[in-house]
Amino acid sequence: MKRWLAPVAAALVVAACTPTVQESSRDEGASAVGRSSERSTRQPGLSAEAQRALARRGIRQHDTSPVSVKSQCSHLDEIGTATKLSLAVDEGQVSDFDAAVSIKGRGRCHFALGEFRQEARAPQVLLRHARDTKCTVRMWREQTEKITIAFTGCQKSCEGKAFDYLWPILVESKTGQCS
Repeated sequence: MKRWLAPVAAALVVAACTPTVQESSRDEGASAVGRSSERSTRQPGLSAEAQRALARRGIRQHDTSPVSVKSQCSHLDEIGTATKLSLAVDEGQVSDFDAAVSIKGRGRCHFALGEFRQEARAPQVLLRHARDTKCTVRMWREQTEKITIAFTGCQKSCEGKAFDYLWPILVESKTGQCS
């Protein structure tokens, strides 16, 4: 009798974590509507039946359009981690990338476009370090208008154990603000 309890609990957790679909209001500006409809036409297609099934469950298709963002930002968080970012990406092509993250009491990490080669533009931007092939930087669009910049295997780009404390950088694609 208790065998059904675990699957039901797992289903409830998944249902609780699933984002809800918010209907777009007609008050949105024409440019915002144009951007979202333009991006949706470039996404890999799902059948109409699959789209209806996802909509019934409140699940939105992940935005796989190429990343486009410009940012010149600085951010200091609550624990003293300072981020400075210069970024320019147009349709997945990176033309400027310089990130410096100072982690209080741990060290500093620095990433510059000249040290990387671009290997992919979509669905994620992928930069691989020229000398340390384990080091990658990935950029992708979240379901909101945020761009995530994540670092993998880049210990050599950091002082001491700073890489162990390095979190992804989030950039607001509309404003260029980072956190």
